[in-house]
Amino acid sequence: MVLKESDSKLSRGDAAPDFSLPGADGETYSLDSFEDREALLVVFTCNHCPYAKAKFDELNYLARSYDELAVVGVNPNDAEEYPDDSLGRMEELVEDGTIEYTAYLRDESQETAREYGAVCTPDPFLFEREGGEFRLAFHSRIDDAMSPDDEVTDYEMRTAVEAVIAGEEIPLDETPSQGCSIKWKDE
Repeated sequence: MVLKESDSKLSRGDAAPDFSLPGADGETYSLDSFEDREALLVVFTCNHCPYAKAKFDELNYLARSYDELAVVGVNPNDAEEYPDDSLGRMEELVEDGTIEYTAYLRDESQETAREYGAVCTPDPFLFEREGGEFRLAFHSRIDDAMSPDDEVTDYEMRTAVEAVIAGEEIPLDETPSQGCSIKWKDE
């Protein structure tokens, strides 16, 4: 398993790149789909990586707990090489309740992952609504458990989300996420 730290192309304050991606619920989503939310957490993730799977419950918690927040999972992995990351498997995980995000999207072309600068799963980007658009507020790990078997002692993304929703400064330093590398298609 290859571990990779994110080296995002986005900087704090940058506008979220738009997308048009199919969801595991059969709908197509763009940034406008979440215009009624104050905050947007875009997490590049997948179905098979142990690091990503270890964060399913926390992402579900965030999606359920904050009405002002949209939690959007984006799966960019090469599903031909990694069949467990197919849209069909994503649909199964949503249908059986394993994944309860606001939306779980398939980035088949991998263009969205490239535009955001995502490199690993999970790789979370927290945006706040500012002047009618989402701007990057925090690009950091979800919590302090850096290995799938580690116990969480600090739910950092919860703290960041609460600060963004309250219109306050995020009282945390950014710490790169760690996980499996994104499974890029051969070019």
